[in-house]
Amino acid sequence: MGAATALLLAGTLPLLNGAPAGANPPRPACDPNPQARLTDVPSPESFLGFPLGLGQQRVVTNDEIRRYVAAVDAASDRVTTGVMATSVTGQPLPYAIVSDPSHVTTDGLARIAENIRDLRDPRTMAASKAARIAHDDPAIVYIAGNVHGGETSGADAALKSLYELAAGLSCDVRDRNDNLLTVIIPTQNPDGRAASRRQNEYGFDLNRDWFARSQPETDGKIELLRKYPPQVFVDAHEMGSRRYFFPPNADPIHHEIASEPVDWINRIGEANKAAFGYNGACTDTVTTECYFNYDVYDLFYMGYGDTVPAAGFGAAGMTYEKGSASAVQDRVQQQFNTQWATIGWATANKKEVLNGWFQIWKDALAEGKAGTLSPNEVVQPDNTVQFPVPDINIKSYFLLPDRQLADVRRLVERLRAMDVEVYEVKEPITVPSANVFGGRKATNLTVPKGAYWIPMAQPQKHWIQATLGEDPYVPFPYFYDVSSWSNPLLMGIDTIYTGDDLKPTVQRVARPTGGKGAHAPAGGSYQYKLDSAGAAEFTFALLGAGVAVKRDAADVASFPEAGLTTALNDRAVGLGVSLSANRKAPVGAAVALPDLGLFRGTGISTTSGSYGEARYVLGKRWGLDLKPVTTADINDNTAAFTGRTVLLVPDGSSATGGLTAAGQQNLRNWVAAGNTYIGLRNEGTRVARSAGLTSTTEKAQTPDYTVIGSHFRVDVDPSSPVGAGRPAEDFEFNNDDPILTASTTGTNVVTYPSDDTFWHNGFTVSEDLLKGTAAVVDEPTGSGRAVLFAFNPLFRAYNESGIQMLANAVLYPSGAPALARRAAPTTVDPARAAAAAAPAPENLGGEWRPIAITVAGADLGRAQAVVDRYTGTARVSQAGGTARLTIPNPDGLTADEHPYLRDLVSDLRAAGIPLKSVVG
Repeated sequence: MGAATALLLAGTLPLLNGAPAGANPPRPACDPNPQARLTDVPSPESFLGFPLGLGQQRVVTNDEIRRYVAAVDAASDRVTTGVMATSVTGQPLPYAIVSDPSHVTTDGLARIAENIRDLRDPRTMAASKAARIAHDDPAIVYIAGNVHGGETSGADAALKSLYELAAGLSCDVRDRNDNLLTVIIPTQNPDGRAASRRQNEYGFDLNRDWFARSQPETDGKIELLRKYPPQVFVDAHEMGSRRYFFPPNADPIHHEIASEPVDWINRIGEANKAAFGYNGACTDTVTTECYFNYDVYDLFYMGYGDTVPAAGFGAAGMTYEKGSASAVQDRVQQQFNTQWATIGWATANKKEVLNGWFQIWKDALAEGKAGTLSPNEVVQPDNTVQFPVPDINIKSYFLLPDRQLADVRRLVERLRAMDVEVYEVKEPITVPSANVFGGRKATNLTVPKGAYWIPMAQPQKHWIQATLGEDPYVPFPYFYDVSSWSNPLLMGIDTIYTGDDLKPTVQRVARPTGGKGAHAPAGGSYQYKLDSAGAAEFTFALLGAGVAVKRDAADVASFPEAGLTTALNDRAVGLGVSLSANRKAPVGAAVALPDLGLFRGTGISTTSGSYGEARYVLGKRWGLDLKPVTTADINDNTAAFTGRTVLLVPDGSSATGGLTAAGQQNLRNWVAAGNTYIGLRNEGTRVARSAGLTSTTEKAQTPDYTVIGSHFRVDVDPSSPVGAGRPAEDFEFNNDDPILTASTTGTNVVTYPSDDTFWHNGFTVSEDLLKGTAAVVDEPTGSGRAVLFAFNPLFRAYNESGIQMLANAVLYPSGAPALARRAAPTTVDPARAAAAAAPAPENLGGEWRPIAITVAGADLGRAQAVVDRYTGTARVSQAGGTARLTIPNPDGLTADEHPYLRDLVSDLRAAGIPLKSVVG
């Protein structure tokens, strides 16, 4: 063993189930025996009645986790505990902080947390004080497990880490507790753990939810990080296969992640390598390697449990993945080994890390003042930067208030919740050189009063650019998830940025804005604009409370003065909806609360995807009573179907939803009677087509066609109520969605431009295939209509522009002038019949989420040989020097869930085959 390895493993604890030593005094001098432990702190085995990992016959339950954390807290003066959040089903998510007893007192924690938070603001922190804090105070390390419910070993290992730190008497343990606050979150997803399901109760992948914070589990976790900001954050996962992944990461790495955490991440990877073979951890493998690095897992998308701690908190944010095919004891032991090695590295480098952490914020402040964007870099051997960050300066962002003010305010609060300083403009200001989102420029643009200013000259400059930036500027074209998530584009709000030096007259935003202005007189009303997702949500709140709502031709909603309760006004404030008083009674057409059925048919996942997202957005946020409608209900024309006024068909893998010819006729008759069909993405649009409700068809994709979660400029036709409140030029998110030809029998509400206004961001190839195609279609049938979304407007509940249009469809006014009432059709329109008969393009295969691997045509033979080792079902297509291998994925598994995709990608890379893209 080399000297460096010996240092890394010095004091490493014995096997997972080593027996406790004899009794020890409460505060002994450190013991040279690494197995010495306090006997009054219960071990996991003694408390649970079975050893973690070895011989374990079942998963530790959520209740056992909570009770064990509480028991250790009660027995050890090194531990304090709390609850960071409550899950969707009401389960508490406990955390434990373990450190030296003097650190975990109420006063000690408050002092340390305040000092660490103060390091994030070099404007108020002298360098000398920062150096003292780095010398005297502990750093903060997080160990978080089980963000995916079925990936259990990280949580079990975290309980072991908690025990060793709380009970160990060795000098190694003493050193760790002297130098660190270790925050242990055993499970981030108790609902998923209880159900052995990856997602939470609403079907959300909590490892994609970090910047949006839509789910309570995520929101509470980030509030804990704000209170105790991390310098190291470990997110412990499981994956397919037997191997173990820990960083260094695959490229790409987001350019606004500072160099310090990237350096720490890579060095912790070396520490993990040294510790990984301890206790025979490498014997559990069927390959020549028991772990791998620089592959599969990137550090790019701002929704992960590694990128957000890294970009938003300056931490060494890391994903650890252990293969679930290994035996339980090996999974738990290896997770513990890497957790312990990481804590050991942070202990040995505590002072350097805290000094470097202070430097991150100093550099960010200096970059923000200069308007400098961080450069693109790669870390993976043999990779080079293919797309440099452009040479532009950004010193300010402005969120304009001319429309969608509620959604603008939602974004303001999202930024403030990550400690970004946002200011409201009090006097108009002229911007000499403005960049308007969507790739346009303007000179001497006037920013009006009421706009929001986000200056880059602040410590959170990295986070601002990472979430607001018009383009993420990917350095290297490999993606584990989406390639863009620009918040202004997701919300469709007007935004500009500039490199000009400006001094606007502003006031810092300190609290949410919205609610009523002047009090309406008795008999009067309150009004608000129906131009945002926030306004739509408020409308549903009013209707759910029994308040009569009307809307006029200008899409202004109004309701009686007496309907505004304190609770509803608070809801308006929280949603950012401004209410104005009017002396007149409400005017316009009545808005009706729909009776909405949620299709639960063939090919639709009810625990993830848009079905779960519908339960969250429409059920939780909008408060609608979602009634299940099955395939059998439509085929048999039962009251469970016919009693609904709106039917929402989420995304899925079936082209017909299992409907028979009779069921399709029943569906057409139901729509013609004045009801609304809403179809989302693949299954939602295909079921409508097969039933003869649309003349759209699906356009075949070329082998090189690639759209990995990108934004596009789109045109909106205001003649349909579905487009109400949206601008004529808007933005929509496309994540390898089906390409719909324009309808000849309905209104193409949202289309991709075919002229030079066509624009996109993120990573795309052959995106011109989208030009002139439809993204949203409004198809009349009799007195009703089918509204089809080529994309998923509910995607991760963060696509506000799509959510607003979905609300428009749900609240579609009956008897709208654009759709004259007609009798139920006896025959299907010829164009729709032809569309229903048209076969799906070969590249679609009737699938929901096939896996597509794109390589250069010259590499096809070698790539196919590697793919053939895993499956014989891959379809091959070639065009223009590019080859695509499409692997059927009938269950719609994500890359994280797939049993061999990670190993396949790793083997392709090991064979020296450059990958143009991997979509799955």
